[in-house]
Amino acid sequence: MPRIPDRFIDELLARVDIVEVIERRVPLKKAGREWTACCPFHNERSPSFFVSPQKQFFHCFGCGAHGSAIKFLMDYERLEFPDAVEELARTAGMEVPREGGSEHARDDFGELYAVLEEAACWFQRELTQSPAAQAYCTQRGLSADTLQRFRIGWAPPGWDGLQRALGGNAARMQLLEQAGLLASNEQARRYDRFRERLMIPILDRRGRVIAFGGRVISSAHPARKDQQAGIPARTVQPGDGPKYLNSPETALFHKGRELFALWQVRQLAGTLQRIVVVEGYLDAIALHQHGLPQAVATLGTATTPEHTEMLFRATPDVVFCFDGDRAGRGAAWRALEATLPRLRDGRQAYFLFLPEGEDPDSL
Repeated sequence: MPRIPDRFIDELLARVDIVEVIERRVPLKKAGREWTACCPFHNERSPSFFVSPQKQFFHCFGCGAHGSAIKFLMDYERLEFPDAVEELARTAGMEVPREGGSEHARDDFGELYAVLEEAACWFQRELTQSPAAQAYCTQRGLSADTLQRFRIGWAPPGWDGLQRALGGNAARMQLLEQAGLLASNEQARRYDRFRERLMIPILDRRGRVIAFGGRVISSAHPARKDQQAGIPARTVQPGDGPKYLNSPETALFHKGRELFALWQVRQLAGTLQRIVVVEGYLDAIALHQHGLPQAVATLGTATTPEHTEMLFRATPDVVFCFDGDRAGRGAAWRALEATLPRLRDGRQAYFLFLPEGEDPDSL
């Protein structure tokens, strides 16, 4: 990843006011030349958290939290350093330069983010046009608020619905394919990757759509094949085809480095005490809806060392809760292998085993 120049960091910190940055998130009171509050990083009754506008740093005499406006955003919003710089630069109206970076690559990333956002909006609109998909959501107990909060949508049947809605010239079609929304057959003909699936956007650490997970809603339809297009049908016979289909790896999306719903969990900010890790998208969504907004999911892949580091950066306590079957127990073992080398003082991992055949959404 291209490095952010030190001179830009210095200029950014000189331009922003740490008091304004913190006061947007924590109520401050004037105390002489400084500002004070109860610390957002630990529980206390008397204020021991001080912000100095002269020195442009914060310090807590209770827990020792200390640093600049960037460090505050990293700790409070659970952001990595580059993301905290991006967030602070955005509020200051500055664009982050990158040493060794390509302007063309940044433009491409911007176009990918834009087309994925368009796709998310299109899938959401399509959900309102599908009684079958709406009935499935009702059957799963998904409320209107949950559908909106997680931006759940619907990919209709047919091989070119998204192409017709969002496509255009050759460059645009190539962009859709680079975003993981289209695939190509052996004759190099493009078709919609996601068809007849409930669509769940995957967000990055800044809340931007970077990929999708698509879930079939029925296993009762006969297998189909579009002979004219030469496109493999999305087979939905019992036992055929994946229940979930993720976006492929792209310039923006790397499955082993992302956790579903982590962005939503990070919005809890100072109130976050632990994270619960489950296997499926709908498991995590169901837990959020039923009063456990600390749930994330592993996108159907094994827990990776990158996942573990992301989790412990967000919270000191992580609870792994996988399905109560052989596969779920295997997933728990792999999570243990990824987690043990990263445990140290202040970090704790718990493993919750469900009854045979149960998952978090069924309890």
